Amino acid sequence: MPRLSEFYGIVVYMYWDDHAPPHFHAIYSGEEAQVTIDGPAFLSGSLPRTALRLINEWVGLHRDELMANWERAQALQPLLPIEPLR
Repeated sequence: MPRLSEFYGIVVYMYWDDHAPPHFHAIYSGEEAQVTIDGPAFLSGSLPRTALRLINEWVGLHRDELMANWERAQALQPLLPIEPLR
């Protein structure tokens, strides 16, 4: 499970050859959620409100990079790190 980014205690991962729709996994304070790239919306799990706000902001800044990584993951290619939220 490649780590794409980490910021404010949130760790973002993406699995190779994961199921559609395009999404990533976010872990914060022992909670995990699958978050769609287009939404962002939860496919499963949950995160505290503050973590969700930060994820939404980060996705807005890096949506194209996330989609490029999703395409790489589906092709079983190496994933590229994405800048954290600052």
